[in-house]
Amino acid sequence: MSALFADSEQKEREVDTSTTEDVAGRLFLAVGRLSRSLRQAGTPGPGHGSISALATLAAQGPMRLGDLAVKEGVAAATMSRIVASLVESGYARREPDPIDRRAWLATATEDGERLLSGVRSTRVHELNKRIDRLPEELQRDLAAGLVAMEALLSEED
Repeated sequence: MSALFADSEQKEREVDTSTTEDVAGRLFLAVGRLSRSLRQAGTPGPGHGSISALATLAAQGPMRLGDLAVKEGVAAATMSRIVASLVESGYARREPDPIDRRAWLATATEDGERLLSGVRSTRVHELNKRIDRLPEELQRDLAAGLVAMEALLSEED
């Protein structure tokens, strides 16, 4: 075991995680930092907001821009710029809303789906490399903690 991991393990065991607030705060920071780090390690291309919007379109199907903006937690004007950029790059397309011909729906294209697949693959590969560098005990801890994190996500539904 490297000295880096030994020092890290010692520090982790010394930190008081006795309160839910402590765990919640540390988890929030760790997830955010890990996510940002993996995004930065990814392939060049559209930014995080564009990838997130494209992933939502791929998962949910065609959506009005306003609905997509709400889902992504951004202003309608921001989403309009994001979708325009995705359309210009060929990753999304606009089509008339069959219910209201005045409105448009955004949808992911096949190129957009391929882009998402590549981004996910790159990020999962990078995460696998990082997990493989952890000592076996921490890998087991991570797997056990994943069950709890998945339970937190299922509470959203």
